[in-house]
Order: sequence, then structure tokens, then C-alpha cells
Amino acid sequence: MDNNKASTVVEVLSEALPYIQKLNGKTIVIKYGGNAMTDDALKVGFARDIVLLKQVGINPVIVHGGGPQIAELLERVGKESKFIQGMRVTDTETMDIVEMVLGGLVNKSIVTLINQQGGRAVGLTGKDGSLIRAKKMEIKVNPDDENSELVDLGHVGEVHTVDPSVVSMLDADNFIPVIAPIGVGENGESYNINADLVAGKLSTVLGAEKLLLLTNTVGILDKQENLLTGLTAKQVDEYITDGTIYGGMLPKVNCALDAVKSGVKTSHIIDGRVPHAVLLELLTDEGVGTLLKG
Repeated sequence: MDNNKASTVVEVLSEALPYIQKLNGKTIVIKYGGNAMTDDALKVGFARDIVLLKQVGINPVIVHGGGPQIAELLERVGKESKFIQGMRVTDTETMDIVEMVLGGLVNKSIVTLINQQGGRAVGLTGKDGSLIRAKKMEIKVNPDDENSELVDLGHVGEVHTVDPSVVSMLDADNFIPVIAPIGVGENGESYNINADLVAGKLSTVLGAEKLLLLTNTVGILDKQENLLTGLTAKQVDEYITDGTIYGGMLPKVNCALDAVKSGVKTSHIIDGRVPHAVLLELLTDEGVGTLLKG
């Protein structure tokens, strides 16, 4: 290593130190999805970042998605994917495949990557230890009409309650929880739940310092497409009202907003396509996304 490169390393570590000190012992809930989950180099980089966070005394909790992987397996078995208002219609056969993909293939591949980088990851679904109690999600055919009839999405759920004891136990014993967003109903039935919603609720119940949502966008943009960050809940509400935040970004923003309104110190919508996005957002002055605060 030449002197210039060594000096750069020292500068980076020096900049990161205050953030490491501030976050020591704190819980960070990270929703892992998008390109960061499908690009091999980004996957390895993400795993290394998570191990580093744990090594310096921060407690990362991972909640992952897996929509593309589910769609791929459904196509292979000849089953058509159907969506209503962005939600996958999930009959019993589809739910079996969702559990196989999320709770098995995807979850265990993330666990393996983290462990290969020197971490101690443990894979869970929301059914383990009754971590996520779910109830059936009900949506209307016409969301703007309060008298509209309901649509049956099958095994699509929303979070009813969260029992964080199994996650807290793993954190305390130096493990890294990796959670698939599958909940259990009151009669033992399985529900497929949006991973953003699970991450948001979990961050609130755990009293997390931060919620990170990895996406395939650079963050929240204004109408001139400039990145917005350091936003208060009031400012976000105003941007939603005036149409700056709209469409597919709304559910993610609302999830982040609900978290900060419920006690999470800050929520971050960050670009998972950027190598080492998690470390850049948490441990540098500039970051790589949009920060929301209460």
C-alpha cells in the first residue's frame, strides 16, 4: 500500500469513527431487496458490510424480499403471477412456493453469504417464535370508494403484532437475524407480507435507531430531480400533498414515515445499486440516499 492510499484509508476511518461511536450498541433494521439482492458483487459487498457493522458493535437486523425469485419459480412450474393494486394474489399453492423461496432459498443464501464473510447469521421467518402475528389483508376494488367491495388476495397479510424476543435474544448473543417476511395467522396459516411493512413494524417494536430501505432508486427527488435528504415528517407530508412524492415511491415513503412517527430516530431510503450503500449511508458525512427524521 502506497502512502497516498494509506492516508485515504486513515481519513475514511477517522470520518467513520463518530458514527461508529454513536451507533455502538444500537439496532439498525435493514430491508434488503432490489438489485442489491440479485447482483453477485453487490450481494457479497452487502454481506461484508453487515459483518463489519456487527464487528464494531452495531446490531443489524435484516428483513429481505424476494419478489423476482418468487416470480421465476412460479413461471417454472407454469403458474401465472397475478397482481391487484401491486399485491400478488396468493392462493394456497402460491403460498407454498412463497414459503419455499423466501423462507428457504433466498433466506438461506443470504445467511450463507454473511457467514462466509465471517458473520454469525441465523435465518428466520415471521413464523419462528411467533415473531410476526399476521392478519389477512383486505383491500377494496376501488380504494377511493368507502362502499367498494373487498378483493380476496388469498394468503396476503399485514402485520398484526410483533414479538421481538427471538430477535433480541439473537442480537444479545452476537448473531445476525435474517428474517423472511412470512407471518402466521391465529389458526396457524401462513401469510405473505410486504417486506417494507415488516421492516418498518419491526424497527418500531425493537426501538431501532435507524430503518434502512434499500431500493433501486437514488432516494426521494424533488420536481427538478434533485435528491432530497434531511427531511422532517412535516416536509414529507407536504411533498406528498403537492405531488412531489407519488406513485410507486409512496408506499416506501409512508413506511419510512410511519417508523419515524412511531419513535425510530431516522429512516433512510437508499440506493442499493451503489456498492457498500449501507456503510456509505451510516458511516459517512454525505450518505447515498434520503434521510427522514421526526
